[in-house]
Amino acid sequence: MTNFLPELYEGHAPITLQTLFRDALEAYDDWEEDMPEPIVTFEGKVLPISAVFEWMRPCTDIMPANMIGIVTDRLKKPWRGSGPLDEMTFSTAARVMSILVRRRLMRFGRGSIEAFFDRFIPSQRPGREG
Repeated sequence: MTNFLPELYEGHAPITLQTLFRDALEAYDDWEEDMPEPIVTFEGKVLPISAVFEWMRPCTDIMPANMIGIVTDRLKKPWRGSGPLDEMTFSTAARVMSILVRRRLMRFGRGSIEAFFDRFIPSQRPGREG
């Protein structure tokens, strides 16, 4: 599904992927309970935020400070990075966000398409009368 995303080069992501990661973080930040997994677009293609996080797991680039807050605000323990400025790599953030997305999806308990039909087109659901 994500084979159209640019490859990392020796652990480094092009700025377009870093921007897409930021968009996925913001989409997660806006994600309301009981809603399907948010999606983002890249060059006209739509993908779930979980795909972005998975794609960035090998990225060793340091995340900009303005993105770190979205991740650390969701941690149960305070973040302590290994650097003097509590640096966080995209890889670390991607791993944390992948877990958070999975947990949210488990609580949600249904696929995005099924939830979409329930919420927006209830009479069109297969097996429902209306």
